[in-house]
Amino acid sequence: MTITGIITALIIGAIVGVLGRLVVPGKQAMPIWLTILVGIIAAFLGTALARAIGIPTATSGIDWRELAVQVVLAAVGVALVAGFYGRSSGRRRPLVR
Repeated sequence: MTITGIITALIIGAIVGVLGRLVVPGKQAMPIWLTILVGIIAAFLGTALARAIGIPTATSGIDWRELAVQVVLAAVGVALVAGFYGRSSGRRRPLVR
């Protein structure tokens, strides 16, 4: 993998992370850097999963099916990380009676 390929993967991962965050309903209590990190991981896993289930790799232009797999994985990742991040941030909700 070249430097250009790595930089492209990081940019695509950031976009996938933001799209995944937009798909998840509600407000996520997590910083943007964590969203981008989830997106990068989802982009790599989504590419591997797309190839494993037989989505062709040689397409001209944007491979929309692979992108859809990546965004779904990013949405799941954002939902999971936001749930854990919100709980472990140390903020407690007051008890309401």
